[in-house]
Amino acid sequence: MKKNQVGFVCFGEINTPFERLQLKHDEALKALSEKVEGLIDAGVVIDDPEYKYADSALEKLAGKDFYCLVVAVAGWVPTHAVIKVLDHYRHLPMVLWGLAGWYENGRLITTADQAGTTAIRPAMEAMHYTFKYVYSIVNQPLPVDKVASYVTAARAKANLRDARIGSMGYRDMLLYGTQFEGNSMRGQIGVEVEPFEMLEMKQLIETLDPADVSEGIRFVKENWVFKKACDDSVIESGVKYALAIVKKIRERGFEAITLIDVDGMKKLEGFPPAMVFMLLEHYTNILTIPENDVLGAVTQLIMKYLTGQTVPYLEYYEFFEKSMLIGVPDFVPKAATAGDVTVLPAAFGLLNSSLLNVSKVKTGYVTCARLYYKDGRYFMHVYTGTAKEPPAWNEFGWDDPAPQLPSLEVFPDSCTVEEFAENVSCQHVIVAYGNFVEELKSFCKMTGIKMIY
Repeated sequence: MKKNQVGFVCFGEINTPFERLQLKHDEALKALSEKVEGLIDAGVVIDDPEYKYADSALEKLAGKDFYCLVVAVAGWVPTHAVIKVLDHYRHLPMVLWGLAGWYENGRLITTADQAGTTAIRPAMEAMHYTFKYVYSIVNQPLPVDKVASYVTAARAKANLRDARIGSMGYRDMLLYGTQFEGNSMRGQIGVEVEPFEMLEMKQLIETLDPADVSEGIRFVKENWVFKKACDDSVIESGVKYALAIVKKIRERGFEAITLIDVDGMKKLEGFPPAMVFMLLEHYTNILTIPENDVLGAVTQLIMKYLTGQTVPYLEYYEFFEKSMLIGVPDFVPKAATAGDVTVLPAAFGLLNSSLLNVSKVKTGYVTCARLYYKDGRYFMHVYTGTAKEPPAWNEFGWDDPAPQLPSLEVFPDSCTVEEFAENVSCQHVIVAYGNFVEELKSFCKMTGIKMIY
């Protein structure tokens, strides 16, 4: 079950009028509620000697399955009263949020919020809490976006601990950068990776309901645009492979999947899996990536939890002076498609029956990311830029007229192409639409991943 609750507690000093603390609490909670779902309010805590307010807050928070705690400080407060509550949740990421004063009759009035936070922050750090420090500024909008971005990262971290990826086969083409180290993957990031054999897919095909196969064929013919006629047997094969894998996905609860491509589906079945990936998204909305790219699939999960998007993988083809050409030799998910899902029966090399996705890819501002593992440590290479329609191009090897593959020309703005090239870590990259650098920074910091940006 995915976690969806965030604790909220506000602190102030016993000598500050409680009504003022309550007003500041209410304003912060209301503003944050517009950005963050599932807030559980523990109320206002003051430093009374008997800890009655702290105990009351703990009772309100008890029994909830939080993934993050927001700690709002409404004025000066002795640190012990804060730690009395926080230490019960020391295992959670937290936001330490200092509120601000106000103007009255032309004069700044303050309850010394940042006196409170600057006393609490080093204590939390010394006790090895995982937290982000955010402060409000008088007469400025509340920094709820900063708070919300950290909360989003905390949710991603929590939900990854229940995530499961399926890998049909392992290490396609004997690639190095797509492998993973199981103990650190489960222990540090939380994802469980389950390999299964292509034979199981073949066996599951024999259990399919013919009506489901017919319905799948109908869907393809009615919803995809074919640039030229396609043999029905090709469509039927793709539907059967997809439905068989869907059974495995639903049985095991996979949230992402990667398939053995060149050394599996193409070599042994003579069927490139592009169509299969497209149908898997249709049937299950699962994240998909080829070539047993487990680290790519984990990056997709991270980016999905941070952005809410079905994020595509793309592959580097060419570097230019100010941009990079990235595309895919097979498919792009519908969620990243601009316009109709467009397919083309085409031949490539020794494969004479291939249904290729030639859809256009959405343009816009993008955040590109890739997780990798080196010298016993995880890294995340991240850059941002503007993705535009690519120039006319084609990959060598396709029958004429060669198709233009789904692709983008990305103009990075967080680095130069030369700087990018010094840090690029794999041929595959995961693309999200929008700027999610802050969420990635927070996620990487709280999970011990070194971010390269």
